[in-house]
Amino acid sequence: MPGETDPLVSSAKTNAEPPEVEIQPVLERIKDVVRVYWALGFFAFGGPSAHIGILRDHLVRVHKWLDEDVFMELFALGQVGGSGLVRHHYHPLSHCHSTASTHGGALGGALAFIMWSLPGYIVMTLSGKYLYTFVDPSNPPLWLLGVPPAAMSLIFKASYGFVKSLDTFGVSIGIVACVVSILVNGDYNIPSNSTQVIYPILLIGGGLATYIDYSRENSIGTYVKKDPSDEESGKSKMSAEDQKMVNKIGLTVQDGLKYFFLWLFLLVGSVAAVKTGVAGEFVTLFESFFRIGSLIFGGGVVMIPMAQSEFVYEKGWLTDEQFFQGVGLVQSLPGPMFNFSAFIGALHGGFTGSVVGEIGLMGPGFILIFAILPIWANFRHILWFKAVLKGLNASAIGLIVGGCVFLYAKSVKCAADAMVFMLAGTLAGFYNLDAPFVILSGVIFGSVFSYLELGQKPY
Repeated sequence: MPGETDPLVSSAKTNAEPPEVEIQPVLERIKDVVRVYWALGFFAFGGPSAHIGILRDHLVRVHKWLDEDVFMELFALGQVGGSGLVRHHYHPLSHCHSTASTHGGALGGALAFIMWSLPGYIVMTLSGKYLYTFVDPSNPPLWLLGVPPAAMSLIFKASYGFVKSLDTFGVSIGIVACVVSILVNGDYNIPSNSTQVIYPILLIGGGLATYIDYSRENSIGTYVKKDPSDEESGKSKMSAEDQKMVNKIGLTVQDGLKYFFLWLFLLVGSVAAVKTGVAGEFVTLFESFFRIGSLIFGGGVVMIPMAQSEFVYEKGWLTDEQFFQGVGLVQSLPGPMFNFSAFIGALHGGFTGSVVGEIGLMGPGFILIFAILPIWANFRHILWFKAVLKGLNASAIGLIVGGCVFLYAKSVKCAADAMVFMLAGTLAGFYNLDAPFVILSGVIFGSVFSYLELGQKPY
């Protein structure tokens, strides 16, 4: 009859898959990425927490490329790959190109990655190449004396923010990882390079612990769980918006596997070249940074003790004083903390060394985020996977706090340094002063204390 609805047609429409959402052409989306990200490398001051706020404002609130849930999941996603970022704070560089990839695909992510890093990379390269032409690292000028303790105060502030994000069970996982990391780095009978094996074991153990806890009826931690009264809850469903994001990323699971094997080939190949003695100077430099970048879970803060052990103590490419001067400098600049690799690379191998170091440290995160993105986009509703990420995050936080124990002793060597640390830390932690101004305060306080010969008694 005219005007009547065929029940079979009605039923088919009801059960049909959600219609595919139309998306812009890829060139238009890449132009969008350039418009949003071009200035971030110049103006993204303030460290990881500030970077995350900037990205959230641009991508969630202003341009509405992502919703809040997707934005937050991409933080945890980076933890699965090397050069990871943890939860809300750790490594905005991986988050920068992963979020850009959800709009502009792999090319858009690569462009965002470059724009975010380039300005800071240039400054760190020039500093590594030319700074010590004018400055004696063993007898630094007054204005450099307060930089290491001020930089250390920023690391402590970041660590405190990470710990606050944990639930009760996460704190338990984190403290185990923290104590083990202190033991590994402070025991005469444990080789210093054993962290490259023990740290991943701690991270996997943290993920396994939260998975087991998630599976229990009365969990200690807090998780999003399946509703027992709803048989459909907790299952992975591809909504229209999820399908739109998969299409914009433009990578299949097979593509992700190719990126994974590319990372594995570079890691195994470079390590083998060094172990067999066929590697030259720059292959050795690349291998060191690529290996560290592949084992970092927790971002730039975790990178610091690993880089110090590798380049200061094992290879002797720079001194403790140079190391912490570089740490202070990179924290005063916009962009990612991983630009520190350009400083070490340029100090050791000039401009070529800076390029090799930057590619080596950034490479694992850059490659692996593309390996993981398509898997995440297709299976992001699996609740147990989210629970595992919480355990990885908690372990990484413990590693960061454990690293602070040893970094403090290396950067604070006299009472004046401790006073700078406390003053700069107060400005950062309680008055929310941006990182460049915290470093500037360290320059001022350190210069004044040294000039007046206040607090010069060593610990």
